[in-house]
Amino acid sequence: MPSNAAAWLDGPKTPLEVRAAPYTSPGENEIVVKNAALAINPVDYLKQDLGRMVYSWIKYPFVIGTDIAGEVVEVGPGVTRFKTGDRVVSLAIGTMEEYNASAKGAFQQYTVALDHMTSPIPSNISYEMASVLPLGLSTAACSLFQKDQLGLDYPSDSSPPESSKKTLLVWGGSTSVGSNAIQLAVAAGYEVITTASSKNFDNVKKLGASQVFDYNSKTVVSDIIRAFKDKKTAGAISIGQGSAEACLDILHECEGDMFLSMATFPTPPKPYKSFVLLRTVLHIASRLLTNSFTAWSRGIQTKFIFGYSLVNNGVGKMIFEEFMPKALAEGRYITAPEPYVVGNGLKDIQRGFDTLKKGVSAKKVVITL
Repeated sequence: MPSNAAAWLDGPKTPLEVRAAPYTSPGENEIVVKNAALAINPVDYLKQDLGRMVYSWIKYPFVIGTDIAGEVVEVGPGVTRFKTGDRVVSLAIGTMEEYNASAKGAFQQYTVALDHMTSPIPSNISYEMASVLPLGLSTAACSLFQKDQLGLDYPSDSSPPESSKKTLLVWGGSTSVGSNAIQLAVAAGYEVITTASSKNFDNVKKLGASQVFDYNSKTVVSDIIRAFKDKKTAGAISIGQGSAEACLDILHECEGDMFLSMATFPTPPKPYKSFVLLRTVLHIASRLLTNSFTAWSRGIQTKFIFGYSLVNNGVGKMIFEEFMPKALAEGRYITAPEPYVVGNGLKDIQRGFDTLKKGVSAKKVVITL
């Protein structure tokens, strides 16, 4: 049995500590992946810094993390899609309340993964490139295709797909969630209008956006409202500080589906560490109430996205088992944003946290193993 090691989180506000971890064999419909690349997400350092405010059910010590790419080393009963030696990318689900298991967390050498939340990686895509996908892809898919969210048609294998004759607004198109939302929506037959900084315009257009606007522009909201003239909206996804308010203003002036799917929790405009905890909580509560009232008064439905909710409702299987393998193999899907490798080995995951806190643009922080 292989020896395993992990970057353990021993408590709130404590640095990750690398030490031995049990090697766990897969159960039914599970595989074990020897990780080659791990991507970092904001929720990772937020769990470290905010403790029970994030994933309150987790008991320390614990192995967190969601984005893995590597090689299958063992398959469990019922698995027919994969065999030992296959190159795969997967959403690690250890921090889900239903699973709540360190063995299924990402930040270790060997992770137990779910068969239906895993996709094969074509030979022309590196582990680093593939590792940027899982949580951004999952969050975008939850937003777009779940019936309690935007409820859009599923993506199609046809190229080009049949047009829905509707247009989706993605605020924050160069982010991890935005990059995947654009591609999935276009594959499902929707036009996409998005926002990005001017330096990332070409990036989001390559992903399929028909129009892109600079979110730093003072006239961005009115400009997008004009772009939606004579179009029927499929709703909107808000990603980033202040995005929900802007999307509500735009949807209010549109015709079509009045639904805002929110990927970003409303946080203070300055880094949260410069605020005492109480002030942060009061700010979030205030923004939630304000946004909810604004949406209600304008006839717009809103809902936050939980990026794991697709695991057991059929959307996860559709994305990871049915759509992505063929889309990646045929080159119809781009792994985006670009990986930004900042270290090698479990010891450098903490460096990845610190790098992401400082901010990156149109890139995703990755650690190789």
